Amino acid sequence: MQRTDTDPAAVIAAAPAHLRGDFAALDARIAQAMDGLPRVAWEGQFWGGTQQRIIGYGQYRYTNRSGSEVEWFIVGLAAQKQYLSLYVNAVEDGGYLVKRYAPLLGKVKVGSANVTFRRLVDVELDALLEMVSRARELLADA
Repeated sequence: MQRTDTDPAAVIAAAPAHLRGDFAALDARIAQAMDGLPRVAWEGQFWGGTQQRIIGYGQYRYTNRSGSEVEWFIVGLAAQKQYLSLYVNAVEDGGYLVKRYAPLLGKVKVGSANVTFRRLVDVELDALLEMVSRARELLADA
């Protein structure tokens, strides 16, 4: 997966119609929380081998397991076929931020570094945006 020149608005426009409104609304809120940091489309093969289009907010560098230095987004938002996925790549005190915020996020499914949900009304938006802001604090200078 890599950064592209695709306009993030095109990623939103290509989302399934039933998700597009929530995708656009959440994109606007995350962009506001990440104001001043890059907002770009990432495209290509993602974890598990699926092809993805993700709007990435902010960037940081880290060393992966093979020892290569990699550039990645701090927070990413994607529309899948039936749900939205939010990827939060921040760790604090040895644990993923998503796991720490999980009990506060509402009717969502939580992985190690991702949150999925069918509708924005299912999410406790204030808690989600607090998590995004904390990820920014932790990684924006990394």
